[in-house]
Amino acid sequence: MDRLRGRGGSRETGRVAPSGGLPVRMLAGDDDLEVVGESHYQDALWGIAGARVGQSVRCTVEAVLVPEPQNAYDPNAIAVVIHGHLVGYLDRQTAGLYAAGLNELMRLHGAHIGLSGVIVGGGYYDDGPGRLGVWLEHRPSDFGVVRRAAGPRGRPVLAESTMRTGFSEAWLTDAEDDSYDLSWYDELPEGDRRAIAMLQNLLAHDPDPIDRHFQFAELESRLYRCRDLYDSALDEFDDVCKRHDAEMDTICQAFMAKWSKVPLLETYRQMAIRQQKKQDWAECLRWAERGIALYGAAPAREDAVEDLQKRRARALQKLVAPVPAKAKVAATARAVAAHPKQTVAPAAGVALEILVCGSCEARFERLLVRGRKPKLCPTCRAIEI
Repeated sequence: MDRLRGRGGSRETGRVAPSGGLPVRMLAGDDDLEVVGESHYQDALWGIAGARVGQSVRCTVEAVLVPEPQNAYDPNAIAVVIHGHLVGYLDRQTAGLYAAGLNELMRLHGAHIGLSGVIVGGGYYDDGPGRLGVWLEHRPSDFGVVRRAAGPRGRPVLAESTMRTGFSEAWLTDAEDDSYDLSWYDELPEGDRRAIAMLQNLLAHDPDPIDRHFQFAELESRLYRCRDLYDSALDEFDDVCKRHDAEMDTICQAFMAKWSKVPLLETYRQMAIRQQKKQDWAECLRWAERGIALYGAAPAREDAVEDLQKRRARALQKLVAPVPAKAKVAATARAVAAHPKQTVAPAAGVALEILVCGSCEARFERLLVRGRKPKLCPTCRAIEI
């Protein structure tokens, strides 16, 4: 880590050499790689961005991935270093998948591995000044990671919900609290399809908000696991999440009455991720902000709020970022397909000239006349308007 300290560096054949002299091999890619734990390194991030708390930040950076095999908590830990400052880590699951590939890349290139990325966030919101987060860009295949379908579908282990969703706490007080009854959980079939049918039936009749919340959560989990089994599973998942969200104000009131805090609401993180994958940044922003508002000032887990704040910042950054040239060309092509123009042959003796659009670079014809020539083709002019 000491050898990576220092700002700046010199480029040479795709390499970056920090002041410590250790080379860094920069890799490219289009897939997001999320960094976690930035809340512990806010001072470093604000300093790197050269901004004050409360300012909106979008700062492109080059980050270095540093394995920490001696890490007392996780031998696969991968630190993220920018300008010599530790700013976060890859999450535990991702680090476990990427550690071997990262070490192999370092051996192959004789250098640390760097990725381009962005520091985003800041600004002021109803809940105070926004924090800064870090997103990197990469190709999973460079690290030997291949996207696979979900693994074997088994019944969720109750311990996974402990101290997270509130299910275990609700279970422990089920007998003494007559307002809800979680005995349905033990009656769920092992098979997902039968369990989904049973949960849908329960939601059609059970009036209690706490029961309904955990039934919705279990139904969402089962449907998402079945996304590779049948085509309609993800559409059903989206619909259930929207129904769940419609009742969440009442559910959170019940949580506050019982525990004076709101447990993990996985629906909002999962739906924000769904919209990220679809590149629907407006919907990603909506789901993230809705989750933040529901947690309010009483979240049981601060990291759940921080995760949504990061996704909100990422969505805002994507919404205000300039449209890439290739996206403009795609939009132009879609507009042409949606509004085809009939081609009419020019009358005899009428001259045409061929121009190149300054936006999409497509060629277009027009009558040869005197005066200023248009810089945009008819389709791009329509888009600009």
